[in-house]
Amino acid sequence: MAARDAELARLYEERTAGSLPAYRRVKDLVTEQITSGRWREGDALPSENQFVESLGLSRMTINRALRELSTQGVLRRVMGVGTFVARGKGTSALVEVHDIAEEVRRRGHRHRARVLELCEEEAGPDLVAQFGLGARRTVFHSRVVHIEDDVAIQLEDRYVHPRFAPGYLDQDFTRRTPNAFLSEVAPLDRGEHIVEAVLASSEEAALLGIGRFEPCLLIQRRTWSHDALVSVARLLHPGSRYRLQGTFEAH
Repeated sequence: MAARDAELARLYEERTAGSLPAYRRVKDLVTEQITSGRWREGDALPSENQFVESLGLSRMTINRALRELSTQGVLRRVMGVGTFVARGKGTSALVEVHDIAEEVRRRGHRHRARVLELCEEEAGPDLVAQFGLGARRTVFHSRVVHIEDDVAIQLEDRYVHPRFAPGYLDQDFTRRTPNAFLSEVAPLDRGEHIVEAVLASSEEAALLGIGRFEPCLLIQRRTWSHDALVSVARLLHPGSRYRLQGTFEAH
């Protein structure tokens, strides 16, 4: 521990010749330790007190540096436990519809799901209009938290047209995702994404294990099969744990 503190002090001293504020130099120091591989995903950082003692800076300066790196998704702070190198953000295709469990497995991690709700309920006027429901004005509704290893990365809130997925309520969505089931019984031929930056509600923040005011990425997704709307989903991701990526060609 003493050797690590001495090394941090030495590296920080190398940055004092510049004109950057102290908190920025601390941020650069921490980031360099991570990008160089000396601090790896999940590693615990020195405590704020250790930073203060080894670098000779105020607690306020150290706190600001670590807080900003946490907001940027570089670090993960657990109250009463410590500060850790955050997991790299999961990446999802911007214009394609992929199964989240497969995305997690491709990253070499473990996917699991917690089913919060799976039921049939009366549809509100908006869903009646979207699905074009007739006399039967009910829809299937599921809410699932998707977890990568031990970190929640998505809260899925989905409505499904009963006619196109009659076995939906019988599925075990801890074993396969709603998307995987729907892809089998009602193959996708068209989809729509609307992406927004939002704040989670208090309940959503608790389910995702994030602070009430942490920015989130919301994908509102509608999918069609044979020109019929099958599913309307609201997919909420903590902004520090997820990103969308797309490619395009110029013509």
